[in-house]
Amino acid sequence: MKTSFVAGAFVDPETHADLLENRNPSRPSEIVDRFARADAALTGQAIDAAKAASREWRKSNPQLRADILDRIGSEILARREELAGLLSREEGKIVREALGEVDRAGHSFKFYAQEALRANGEKYDSVREGVGIDVFTQPVGVIGIISPWNFPLAIPAWKIAPALAYGNCVVFKPAELVPSSAWALAEIISRSGLPSGVFNMLIGPGRVVGDAILRSPQVDAITFTGSESTGRRVAQIAAERLIRVQLEMGGKNPLVVLDDADLEVAVEAALNGSFYSTGQRCTASSRLIVTAGIHDAFVARLAERTRRLRVGDALSPDTQIGPVVDSSQLEQNLSYVEAGVKEGATLVCGGEHLNNDQRAFHFSPALFTDVRSHMRIYREEIFGPVLAVLKVADYEAALAAAEDTPFGLSAGIVTTSLKHAEDFKRRSSAGMVMVNLPTAGVDYHVPFGGNRGSSLGPREQGTYARQFFTRVKTTYQLS
Repeated sequence: MKTSFVAGAFVDPETHADLLENRNPSRPSEIVDRFARADAALTGQAIDAAKAASREWRKSNPQLRADILDRIGSEILARREELAGLLSREEGKIVREALGEVDRAGHSFKFYAQEALRANGEKYDSVREGVGIDVFTQPVGVIGIISPWNFPLAIPAWKIAPALAYGNCVVFKPAELVPSSAWALAEIISRSGLPSGVFNMLIGPGRVVGDAILRSPQVDAITFTGSESTGRRVAQIAAERLIRVQLEMGGKNPLVVLDDADLEVAVEAALNGSFYSTGQRCTASSRLIVTAGIHDAFVARLAERTRRLRVGDALSPDTQIGPVVDSSQLEQNLSYVEAGVKEGATLVCGGEHLNNDQRAFHFSPALFTDVRSHMRIYREEIFGPVLAVLKVADYEAALAAAEDTPFGLSAGIVTTSLKHAEDFKRRSSAGMVMVNLPTAGVDYHVPFGGNRGSSLGPREQGTYARQFFTRVKTTYQLS
């Protein structure tokens, strides 16, 4: 049985009565790991340890921070196959995608190893004679990190690494569906040379561990990735406490396909963005907006390719689409398929629970046409491989449809027109725009985030992470 990591050690809670079994969605009878859930008391110990460690860590040598982060990144990359296999077993991501996620996590730590050494600060002349001005940044303090289940290594990495690089201490709560990847990351961090208390990891329920982190007066900032409903609650608590908050939440991302698009490029972008990672990405394109001239040919080709996708065990080299993460997500997918049919959309293919002798959570990617903009499958985030195709007249109608959403994370367009591509990049209100690419798939060294109901607060990743994980200080001095 595995435990949380607090004050430099893996620590048992006072009682082992509350156990968590981590199961393989490809083979639900297989238990990947067992964990002792953290309680409120252990969470308080972790927060206390982080607060105590922050007094020295905030003053630590940047070379020390760089060396530690680089060691973490190097070990992640050296163990990429092992970690990818673990990730596939607990989350259901196919091995090829899991390897990509491990690489991204490792490179995130290495990127922020360099950021720890990057000089920052500015000097100004005052408008007053004989006065000098220095502007520089300082660590925020103790950062509460709450991460989701769909990227159990990459998202924690791109939050933890900059927090540490800029001199903050961390209290990290991973999603309960994916504790094994979080534990493996904590085990790597535990041997990196990081001082006791600087990093803490708590495996436990959000209503206990997450709530304690959110409400602790010793936690100075919260970075959260998850559902919009939970994100709104996190924002309310942070506002009550007047602490900084960073939220990455939902998306209902559009991919526009124009008449002049290269058909094969469009189909590949749709398949990748909509169905890969089993559609369990906040950047997935779950709305396709297709102009009338290419609609029929595009749908026919997309349906053909969708039917050929191989759904199966995440560890099988032949599998293209793994299982959904658990029975609850499977039921949600099936309920949306039922709703789409009832509301009058045409289910072209997929949308079924593919039963097998392992009782796996396999779901065939669903493709809907004859969709109307009021339908739930078009408006609501499903977080599964369910794709709704809306036919529109022309580019202006496509742009209007793309903007018709309370979200604003990612958006894409497939076109050979430079005019339309440039116009879409400028007029789309999404935080990230893709041209002739899937809406999902971003780099670790540039900012990540959206607008409206998708994100709140400074951007994540790249050099922009400094905006959240540091405070700006302006000093004046008589020269």
